[in-house]
Amino acid sequence: MSENIIMKSKKRKVRVAMTLDATKTSEEIVEELERTKWKRVGKELLKDWRLYLLLLPLLIFMFMFKYLPIKGVLQAFKFNDEGITVMNDSWFGLMYVKQLFQNNDFWRALRNTFVNSMYGLVFGFPIPIFLALLFSEIKSYGYRSVLQVCTYLPKFLSTVVTTSIITLWCNVQGNSAGQEAIGSNGLLTQIFLAFNWITPGQNILQTYKFFRPVYQISGIWEASGYGSIVYFAAVLAISPTNYEAAKIDGASKLQQIRYVTLPSMAPTLSIMLIMRIGQILNIGYEKVMLLYTPASYETADVISTFVYRQQQGDGTTTNYMLGTAADLFNSLIAMCLVLGANAISRRVSDTALF
Repeated sequence: MSENIIMKSKKRKVRVAMTLDATKTSEEIVEELERTKWKRVGKELLKDWRLYLLLLPLLIFMFMFKYLPIKGVLQAFKFNDEGITVMNDSWFGLMYVKQLFQNNDFWRALRNTFVNSMYGLVFGFPIPIFLALLFSEIKSYGYRSVLQVCTYLPKFLSTVVTTSIITLWCNVQGNSAGQEAIGSNGLLTQIFLAFNWITPGQNILQTYKFFRPVYQISGIWEASGYGSIVYFAAVLAISPTNYEAAKIDGASKLQQIRYVTLPSMAPTLSIMLIMRIGQILNIGYEKVMLLYTPASYETADVISTFVYRQQQGDGTTTNYMLGTAADLFNSLIAMCLVLGANAISRRVSDTALF
């Protein structure tokens, strides 16, 4: 009997609480949620504290090596005296920014960075997608695995090894008379000679008009296989029933790719495109440094190498401030590109990073 009374009392309290909640206005509910927001956040942190503990090393690394050095950006607006910290340097305002915009080498580096990146976006972005579609059509697991490993391997080669291979392919040697030595030219040199694109003894990497094709082709060879992993996973996530329905409707293989595969991959394609656009002004610094020469500066010099040369100087003087201003300008443009691409993607496909 007493248990029934207790149960009835509990049910009455629940009904009263529900009635009170029902009488609350939307403003009161929002206010209560705002008031208890941090309490709820704390409960979630305590609930999954082990997962957040795993993030701690990454957060410490980001803080020490990404956020603390941000104060170095002030060098773009201050005069750097030796022996004086950045925070105590004299404030020079936008003087170095003005010098940067008046520097012809900077505008050449900016143009080369943008053009090389656009070539990589136009020619390099679709190829991993094609590779992923190709892998998805191979039914033999063993054969597909071998092909995937072969295409992934170049990504794991050191940049030094990759550039050494390219240099050997572009190698030119001659005898004491300055004439071409039989069998001494690299693979690319022999191909270019066969098509009369270069003259005997001419080095491809020292010819500025050939730097971009060599850089882009080697970049596609190096990154396409590894880049296809994300797209291949997106293809595997597509339900087989979609393809079966397309087959029943009489769709060919190309029509299945056009009307089933690509639309299903649209969210992944949008995110990867946004990330790629954000890296438009981020050219592979090490690779360019190892491949270019003063003779190829006209098409090879990019913002990162321009910054390096400014901060290294000519052996007697350095210009850290001008180099920092160039790097800051590069970062601001990249941020604007990411925000713009993200806004367009959200408006067009409702898929965005944030």
